[in-house]
Amino acid sequence: MGYYKLPLADRPFHPQHSDLKPAGHTGIRLGVISLGLFLLLFLYPLRKRVKFLQRIGKTRRWLDFHILLGLTVPLLVTLHSSLKLKGLAGMAYWIMMAIVASGIVGRYLYAQIPRSLNAAELSLREIQEQSEALADQIRSQNVFNEGDLAAVLALPTRQQVEAMPVWQAMVAMALLDLRRPLRVAALRRKTLSSVEHITTLGGLLKSGHAELEAVIGGVRKEAWLTAKVLFLGKTSQVFHLWHVVHRPFSYAFAILVVTHIAIVMLMGYF
Repeated sequence: MGYYKLPLADRPFHPQHSDLKPAGHTGIRLGVISLGLFLLLFLYPLRKRVKFLQRIGKTRRWLDFHILLGLTVPLLVTLHSSLKLKGLAGMAYWIMMAIVASGIVGRYLYAQIPRSLNAAELSLREIQEQSEALADQIRSQNVFNEGDLAAVLALPTRQQVEAMPVWQAMVAMALLDLRRPLRVAALRRKTLSSVEHITTLGGLLKSGHAELEAVIGGVRKEAWLTAKVLFLGKTSQVFHLWHVVHRPFSYAFAILVVTHIAIVMLMGYF
């Protein structure tokens, strides 16, 4: 790692420079591996168009594999570039990082759209029915009062969400997702002893009370489902727009990669 910390002007004097530089033995290997993994990234969008690929595995698993590759490739490319991020290669690198950032956002948006086990979107009516059934089950247990449940299930009204600009709705949804574990922890603490407060890290971890955890799990799921019902329209709208942005960045990066490889080969570096 000492090599990568050196200023660019001092690197040629490092004993590992000939090996770790982009055109070095290890540098080229990292570049070739990065290219191979990058090509595998296109299997996920290709699966949507090739029927025999659609019969292999679940869409969610393919997406997880796509994301794993999407996080691995930037790391290898960074090492391959030895942090020389100027010119055409630098432009390609920063476009790649923009793709990674948009991919993380896209994965979050994908998680906000409720789906069944076969990856088909649940209808709004099905989600509402699940939420109502959970609410009845939770209240029948009489473990928490209405005020306790209201603190976890505190959500804006449908009219308020519909009146929000898209960006404000996304921020509100993200804040709800961040606050939900804290609200659930506060709910759990109400029934735990002082020692259990410590062992559960203030209610953030599950306790050993099966009945309590069943009720809390129901509360959490009801809060999740209700939020998804409220924000489903806004989320679907943003997810559609995300596809419009993510794909051009990916194709632009692919073109720059091909150009970079062609220039390197023509100049005799490979």
